[in-house]
Amino acid sequence: MSKEIAKRYNFQNKCAVVTGGAGVLGSGFTRALLDCGANVAVLDLNAGKSGGYAEYGDRFLPIKTNVLEKDSVQAAVDDVVKRFETVDFLINAAGGNHPDASSSAEIPFFDLPAEALKFVTDLNLLGTILPSQVVGKLMAEHQQGVILNVSSMSAFRPLTRVVGYSAAKAAVSNFTQWLAVYMAQEYSPNIRVNALAPGFFLTKQNEFLLIDKETGKLTGRGQKIIDHTPMGRFGNPEDLLGALLWLLSEDSQFVTGIVLPIDGGFAAYCGV
Repeated sequence: MSKEIAKRYNFQNKCAVVTGGAGVLGSGFTRALLDCGANVAVLDLNAGKSGGYAEYGDRFLPIKTNVLEKDSVQAAVDDVVKRFETVDFLINAAGGNHPDASSSAEIPFFDLPAEALKFVTDLNLLGTILPSQVVGKLMAEHQQGVILNVSSMSAFRPLTRVVGYSAAKAAVSNFTQWLAVYMAQEYSPNIRVNALAPGFFLTKQNEFLLIDKETGKLTGRGQKIIDHTPMGRFGNPEDLLGALLWLLSEDSQFVTGIVLPIDGGFAAYCGV
């Protein structure tokens, strides 16, 4: 993240919980928040592998957590509160796809295994709802806070092949709107809930669909995406940070219930 962006936002003495914070996008969120002065707890099954944060000292707290088990999330959040006293921000970055939940010439939709589909829908939807329950309850008690979910372009336009992922991310967008209304009406208008909807970013979960392993060139699917993206490239994790920090800050204090596309123009382009 550029120093210029970091200077715009001061989150000193604020505490952020980032689920999936050991992933490609989540680690970018984590470092951006640390650079803005926040205390950050990463809740991730691979939290122990979150290296490279020594410079932030005790402002960084990795906790091995299963976001699909509420008891695991609750225990992690209890540890966060012991260290940092409260939670101001929740970023639900845990999610992703699985190759076995994507249709292909070899495995048509009709033969997709239920366990793979359940894994993807649970990881993306339930893995967003459960942390929101645990941290949202804290925010309700304190009458303030920000929850930021991660949706996807596939929630706007269901993409071919990734049926489980598309359905789950559409549900995340719906849940974001539902929770925004619920928290504002039932508890406090100072509790805001929004979501980012990234376009196409190369991650470990999707690169098998976009890059040919043998040639290193774009697959047919990858080329179609680039052709349909007016800016002509995949996104970089840093492309999300300005929107992330804005939605967490008081600059967006009258913004709740939105799903913000960050997609290089993909959703705006009809292809003609």
